[in-house]
Amino acid sequence: MNAALKRRQARLKRQVRVRRKVRGTAEMPRLCVFRSAKHIYAQIIEDTTGKTLVSASTVTGDVDEALKYTGNVEAAKAVGKAIAQKALGMNIKNVVFDRNGFLYHGRVKTLAEAAREAGLSF
Repeated sequence: MNAALKRRQARLKRQVRVRRKVRGTAEMPRLCVFRSAKHIYAQIIEDTTGKTLVSASTVTGDVDEALKYTGNVEAAKAVGKAIAQKALGMNIKNVVFDRNGFLYHGRVKTLAEAAREAGLSF
């Protein structure tokens, strides 16, 4: 088994373990983060209805136009600020953070800290 497949399977195991405990409700929706090599995505989901309330990523125009490269911590910081501003605009202040199986460091940690600085609490 190659190393990339092992890493992916380990992330999926962590994702299942975290998702078992983290659920988004109407009062505290779930802030879910996904990162790829080139982009980072964040969305706020209400799990009771299964609907995405707010989303932001380095692919969307409002975040992408200010960035030179979309796969670094500066991009993650911009997405964190954007998701927090959109959430506060919809009167969402408290969320549950779902790291989606990714380790809490680097871009995932930067996105979380930027969202906290912009006004979200989790």
